[in-house]
Amino acid sequence: MVGIAAVDRDTALQAGGYLEEGFHVSTNLRNPAVFGAFVGLCLTTACGSKPSAPSSPDVWAVVDGREIRKDDVEKAYRRASQTAATSDDEAMTAKLSLLNELITQDILVAKAKTLGLEVTGTDLDAAFNDRKKNITDEAFQKELTQRNLTATDMKEGLRLELSAQKLIDHEVGAKINIGDADVNAFFNANRAQFNLPETAYHIAQIVITPVHEPQITNRLNDDATTPDAAGRKAAMLMERLKAGTQFSALAMDYSEDPQSAPQGGDLGFVAASALNQVPPALRDAVLKATPGTVSQVSSGGAHTLVLLIAREQAGQRDLSSPGVRDNITTTLHDRKEQLLRTAYLSAIRNDAKVVNYLARRIVESTAKPPAMLPGAPGK
Repeated sequence: MVGIAAVDRDTALQAGGYLEEGFHVSTNLRNPAVFGAFVGLCLTTACGSKPSAPSSPDVWAVVDGREIRKDDVEKAYRRASQTAATSDDEAMTAKLSLLNELITQDILVAKAKTLGLEVTGTDLDAAFNDRKKNITDEAFQKELTQRNLTATDMKEGLRLELSAQKLIDHEVGAKINIGDADVNAFFNANRAQFNLPETAYHIAQIVITPVHEPQITNRLNDDATTPDAAGRKAAMLMERLKAGTQFSALAMDYSEDPQSAPQGGDLGFVAASALNQVPPALRDAVLKATPGTVSQVSSGGAHTLVLLIAREQAGQRDLSSPGVRDNITTTLHDRKEQLLRTAYLSAIRNDAKVVNYLARRIVESTAKPPAMLPGAPGK
């Protein structure tokens, strides 16, 4: 796999090839994921007797009386997937995961509505136009046709996404406050971490390979499986970075490195001596870069997008050193946000009455493969 290995957060990778010119992007590496891997396989949260059968085999789940139908999941699958699943089982696994995300999303959207946090038409249009600003109308329509979707389908998915995020921002983000006392305490307890024996480079990466990966942990379950698909994916991501999309968000959505993708591609600080152990093209991409720029390194059909976040010289740093206080504040904020988000999603899911009929059918079916279940693809 091409990419800087995240072993002990200070060793590096297997790559090589040519280096393309970099450009400036946002270096905000906060994790904005709302759903991610939080939701598990939940057959029902109701206690007592087994729930009655759904009104139709196309009803895949019911959340507090609201139906999530097969078509809702299929559209979400077509919106999210860059590449086709290689088997019926893999496709059904991806759709089951998406269904669980849609269940959580449905709960969040309903809660947002009760709090008056719905997305306005103006906000939705602005977000929609921003998402498609780097693609021509012709190319956008071609992509919709290939995925059997309409612009309305895309807007509806975006509306739900924005509504759920509004609730998380209101219920979680707005309640986090990191003060000077918190920063000072962290620094004093971890002073040794701020004494660098040699120059170090804070790096993030997005890894794209031209083969099927056995383990994909990005949020969209996206995997390029051919050299052409990998090249198109790398080009698409570079265009989105140039348009201002956060590197961390793209890494969590698309990177094929299972270790760094969940962290927004963040590898932390890599020592200069560790960089000397990696192939020259990738090493030079880091050593020659200006902080805040992304470079693309490609070899053998694989691609690594490398973001140099910061370069730190050897020596003891204190709270007045550039970036130290801000980095500590960001670290503490992200830790607290992750804790509160996880707790909030657990609590709000616990309070809902959920019946996952698709999961129940899969568990209870012993004679039929998932693809032949009622309401499943091909049936």
